[in-house]
Amino acid sequence: MPPATHPLLILHAIGKTFASGVTALDRVNLTVNEGDFMSLLGPSGCGKSTALRIIAGLSQPTSGVVDWRGAPLKQNDIGFVFQEPTLLPWASVYDNVWLPLRLRGVSRAEAAPQIADVLERVHLTGFEKAVPRELSGGMKMRVSIARGLVTRPRILLMDEPFAALDEITRFKLNNDLLDLWAERGFTVIFVTHSVFESVFLSNRVTVMAARPGRVFDEVAVDAPYPRNKSFRTSPEYAALCRKTSDVLVGAINATAQDLEAETYGDH
Repeated sequence: MPPATHPLLILHAIGKTFASGVTALDRVNLTVNEGDFMSLLGPSGCGKSTALRIIAGLSQPTSGVVDWRGAPLKQNDIGFVFQEPTLLPWASVYDNVWLPLRLRGVSRAEAAPQIADVLERVHLTGFEKAVPRELSGGMKMRVSIARGLVTRPRILLMDEPFAALDEITRFKLNNDLLDLWAERGFTVIFVTHSVFESVFLSNRVTVMAARPGRVFDEVAVDAPYPRNKSFRTSPEYAALCRKTSDVLVGAINATAQDLEAETYGDH
């Protein structure tokens, strides 16, 4: 699915300083286009998750503006998938996926077609009555993705959702996520520590540096979709991973230089 070129979201000079005095983000400028699959890549402490929470409205910036372009987003327009599946342990797969609709006043019966559709899309048909303890890690994350998509959001925010999974499961979920993105046409902002994952999934990789968290550079991933196993083993993929890795090293070095300056500045 080729991304559109008109902006869905613009972050203007976003800053975030916590009550402790730690500055998590400083003057972050970022444009997300309708239909983008954008990854936020960077070292720990660079504010990737903080930026995602601000976009979701779960945290307020200390400074700057979050500008949703066009029609204002409705409550259903944002889906969020956290690093941990965060499922209700006593509830069935069906009821976990129903939760965001239930909170909006949609009855269990009314929600049935949407739930059935999204469970089919994440390959969980037949597991509706299972509870989380009966599921593998990959299946729990599929439930979490289904819950994020059941409201048919315009934008899906994903905070390192596959970090704790084994490589084979991670590859499968990467493939399934791209299929869903192509089919439904939503926008994705995906936080990851993995160069390889960011290049495989994204049309844009935004690399962040830390101390304070800021946008360091962006890598355009011009490889066509759909992407599959042959792309993972292609020279083009290897070259894009090297390029992205070099940018990430630059961001880490910038972080180290800032830390050194801060340390020596105290003496």
